[in-house]
Formats: sequence, structure tokens, C-alpha cells
Amino acid sequence: MAAGARLDTVEEPSIISTVIKRNFLKIAVPLALIAGMIAATRYYGSHKTRTLTERDTVVLADFANNTGDTVFDETLKTALNVSLRQSPFVNVLSDNRIAALLQLMSRSTETKLTPDVARDLCQRAGSKAYVAGSISSLGSQYVLALKAVDCEGGETLAQEQITAASKEKVLRSMSDAASKLRRELGEGLSSVKKYDVPLAQATTSSLDALRAYSLGDRAARNKGNAALPYYQRAIEIDPNFAMAYEAVGASYFDLNELERANEYFNKAFELREHSSLRERLHITAFYYASVTGELSKAAQIYQQEVENYPREPAGYFDLGIIYDEQGEYRDALEVHRHNLQLDPEDVSTYETVGNDILAMQEFEEAGKTFQQALEKKLDDYILHQQLYAVAFLKSDSVGMVEQLHWFAHRNSYQHFGLSMASDSAAYAGHISKARQLTKQAVESATNADSSEDAALWLEDAAIREAAFGNFTEARQKASEGLKLARKNRIIISEAALAFAMTGDVRRSESLVQELGSHFPLDTQIQLLWMPTIRAEVAIHRENLSVNPNVLLQPPDPIEFGETLSAQNISCLYPTYVRGDAFLRGRQGSAAAAEFQKILDHSGIVWNCWTGALAHLGLARANALQAITSRGEDAYSAHVRAVAAYKDFLALWKDADSDIPIFKQAKAEYAKFQ
Repeated sequence: MAAGARLDTVEEPSIISTVIKRNFLKIAVPLALIAGMIAATRYYGSHKTRTLTERDTVVLADFANNTGDTVFDETLKTALNVSLRQSPFVNVLSDNRIAALLQLMSRSTETKLTPDVARDLCQRAGSKAYVAGSISSLGSQYVLALKAVDCEGGETLAQEQITAASKEKVLRSMSDAASKLRRELGEGLSSVKKYDVPLAQATTSSLDALRAYSLGDRAARNKGNAALPYYQRAIEIDPNFAMAYEAVGASYFDLNELERANEYFNKAFELREHSSLRERLHITAFYYASVTGELSKAAQIYQQEVENYPREPAGYFDLGIIYDEQGEYRDALEVHRHNLQLDPEDVSTYETVGNDILAMQEFEEAGKTFQQALEKKLDDYILHQQLYAVAFLKSDSVGMVEQLHWFAHRNSYQHFGLSMASDSAAYAGHISKARQLTKQAVESATNADSSEDAALWLEDAAIREAAFGNFTEARQKASEGLKLARKNRIIISEAALAFAMTGDVRRSESLVQELGSHFPLDTQIQLLWMPTIRAEVAIHRENLSVNPNVLLQPPDPIEFGETLSAQNISCLYPTYVRGDAFLRGRQGSAAAAEFQKILDHSGIVWNCWTGALAHLGLARANALQAITSRGEDAYSAHVRAVAAYKDFLALWKDADSDIPIFKQAKAEYAKFQ
């Protein structure tokens, strides 16, 4: 037969051609059926409804380790969690939410999430599915299986099984299986490809390091500081484990050990390419926020994190904190409230929302927010600091005592309560009592291995001693604080301000030079601390020919930004120093405006000494106006001055009589009447 001839044109086929035709049909029919099945599969795959939607959440069950090798305990669940959390589509239920649900189920937060427990928890959470995994050994090989199960009906929504040729290849196989599972659950192929860093790169190639990290995560979920040694062990095993460095940094940050924390954040930033996109964004943003202090850059990266992972609470939480530090409390509140909707079982979300509300002077609403956290049985020391602040702002002495009682019975956090009590004593002019409480706070912090907290309590006390006119005491405390935390930017800044306020210009300028050299990019150092300290130096050099408004005019609203210099949101040191500079420059009206700002922002200042002395500053500013004005203006200023002096003297009605500024205030008032 000629090539290309049609079979149906042959009138009398030969035996050979008949055999060929029969064999062709035997092959062609099955091929046609297979081709049809492939086409149908492709059509179904391209037209089927997604197994999950973008609103669905999934619960991760614990891995069933059938190998007898403990290195897989906890480890593979962490690996799967990292793999799935790379996805902006698959939304894994947070640990905080799981812990809260377990408590509602009258179960321990350490309850093993077997498939049955996971399904029950999944239903309570309103999640779509739970994902269970298992590993079994097959000679030198390992079989990994993943299965996503519908919480309500129990049907299998997706499943994958893959074999790892050796123990060293288990993480690689897990990456492959997780990627395929994401695709089966409905995530688009382009999304899976974009957000799919292999686990060895996203975490570590060492199972032992990942196990140590996993045990740290488990300890962290159960609160306390037990996680830190596990994270440190993970780094010892794999010195290139970026996520572990970030975790160690976060542990120290939570302990308020900022100097130590930044060492690890810096290392995580150097190794950020050894992580997933989600982790890389987080590491980069936190580096800018905490290590270099570049708030605008941090905000930009957090915005990227939110855009890439719009259902992940962490990005919103951190972005809101940056807004807080920039003084953008309304923007921060909007972001934090959105975060609260995503993660209503995290105490930090209530704390940030409440803090923003406090900053806007809405004390009752803030108190309700904090109480909501308690009603959900969410708790930590920061919440009790804020409850104390609300009680102070509402003049609720019983509420203040109640919160101090909470701190008194917790050794690790006792020093926070003592420091707050010290601030309140100083606010009322009880400086002797304040000194005693500060001493106890420093001792308690030192015993709790929180040297940076101890240094902070000393520097806070140094600044208020200087403001009260006790210069020798101020210099001594400033020096002691520096010895405890010499590299901490906040400690250096506060010490520099304290020295400047006492007239020790040489030491103050030396520290300012150090700040400028070591923290050239830090937003708050450059825009808040350094101008404030320089203005105070100018005051004590009596260089008042320099306009204090030029020396101290930070970009609004960063002047009111949250700082780490005290337990309150901010003492508004720039505002106070500017008011004092205006006073010394005999600009009464301008000075009055600055001190009034402090009084109008008590929800930021809390019980810081600036809130008390702002009354005296306002009195002095109005007295100056009364002297420099004429007619009705002079009379009105005189009336305002008398009222402000009375407010201050009523606040300090039983203050220690030997405080220099108190003596001055009484003499001024007696002369002014």
C-alpha cells in the first residue's frame, strides 16, 4: 500500500491488510478512551469548584510518627506548617486560636491533635478542613502521607503520598507533597510556584535543628521563657537557620532585652535569603523597625507583607505598631482593629487596640477593650500595666492597688509593678517613696536577669530627679544605668537627656555624638531624642538666641509617637523641653501651648512626671504673659496662672518639702498672688 493511501479505497483487501486493520482497532480504541479520559480530567481540573475558598481556614493535626525515631516528633508538623503558610490561599488556623478553643473544650493546650480531636476543634472553629499527616519507614526509605479532610462530612478533600529515598531527603519530599496538596486544595498553579520555597531553604536542612526549633515553638505556645534554650540549640546545630535567629531575637525582645534582641535580628537579616517570602518580609521589616530604626522602611515592608498575605494577623499587628511609633494612632487603630477580627484570641491585639484608644483620650472605651481580653481569659503583664494606667487616669486608687497586687505575686514581672508605683509616687511629689520603689524595681529586675529593664528604671528616675532639681541624684542614677546597658539606644538617650538637664553638658554632648554615629538612620533618635537633648544643652548654656522652635520642631505627629523609654506610651519629653525653652526665652504664649499639649494627651503620658509638672509649666507661662501683656489680656493671663498654680499645689499638697522645684513653685505663687 502506498504511503498515505486510504484503506476504504481498496476493494479487495489482502490477508495482511486485514490483520493490520484489526490490530489498529485494538490499539486505537483504548487510546481513544484514554485520550478522552485525559481530556475530561483536564476539563474537570480547569472547571471544578475550588475545594477551599479564600475565606476558609484549616486546622493542622499532629503528625503520626510511625517510625519510632523521635527526630520526627513535632518536626514534621512544623515543616508542614511552614510549607502551607507560604501560601496566601491556604489559611492555617493560628496557635492562639487553637489554644483558646482547647480551653473551651476543657482540654490542656498541650493536648495532642489526633484526627478526632482536630476534627472536633475544626468544627468548633468553623474551619473547612483539617490536614493530617503521617510518616512510616520502609527499610531505608520513608513514606509520607498528607490528607485534608472535610470537618463536617468527613470526606477526603485532597491527599498526597510520597516516598523519601532516605532520612536526609524527608524535608525535600515534604516540600513536594505540601505543594501538590496546596494545588489539590484549589490554589492556582501560578500562586503555588510563586510562593514555594523548598523547606531546606525556608527553614533548615537539618532535621535536628528543625526539631529543636519545633520544641521551642511548643514551649512558646505554653507561655513563659522556656522556648529560648530550644531556639538557641537550633542555631548551634545550624548556624544558617534564619528563622531560629529571628525567634531568639523575638524572645529577648519580649523580655525587653533590646540589645540582645537586636544582635539576633541583625543576624537573621543577614541570612534572610534562607527563608520563605513570608518570613523574609517579616525578618526584613523587623530589622528596619528594631535594629536600624527606619520606621518608614519598616512600614513599607509590612505593607508588602499585608498585601501578599492579607489574612495573616502578624503583618497587621506589626504595621500598627509602626504607626504607633510614628504617632499615627488613628491609622494604627484601624489596622489593629482589623487584626483583632483576624485573631481575636491573642491578648496583644486587645492591648494594641486599647492603647490606641487611650492615646485618643477615650479612657472608658479603652478599659472595656482590656476587660474583653480578661473575659476571654487572655492575660499577660502588659495588659495589667494598661489596666493600671486606666485606673490612674480615672483616679481609681482601688483599681491601681489591685493591679500592683497582680505584679507583686509574679517574680518575673514584679519590677514592672514597682516601677509604675514609683512613677505614681513621683507624680504626686513623693520623691523619697519613689526612690525607694525604684531601688526595689532595679533589684527585682536584676534578680530576674533583666539588666536592661533595671537600667531603664534608673534612667527614668534620673530624668525626673533632674526635672525636680535634684542634680546630684540624677547624675548618679544616669551613670548607674549606663553601666548596666551601655549599648542600648534608649538608655544612652535618656542618660544624655538627664545629664543635659543637670547642666553636665560635656557628658551629654559626648553621648549625643555617640547616638548620631551609631544610630544614623533611627527615626526617633534623629527626630525626637537628639533634638530634645540638644535643646536642653542650649538651655543650660543659655544660648537662647537660638529659636527653640527651630531646635525642637519634630515632624508632626511623630512628636507623640510611642517610645520604649517608659512603661507609658510616651512622656512627651520633646514637648516638655520645648515648653521650658520657650519659658526661658520669655515666649509665654508659645510655652503655654506646649504644656497644654501634655495635659491634653494624658492618655499618652499616663503617670509620667511631665504630666504633673505641666501644670506648673502652664502656671509659669501664664504668669509670664500676665507680666508682659496689658489690660484685659494681662488680667486673663493672671487668672489662668493662679488657677494653674492651684492645680499644681493641690496635686502636690503633701509632697516632700525638700524638692527644689516644689520650693520654687510655692515661692512663685506666694509672690504672684
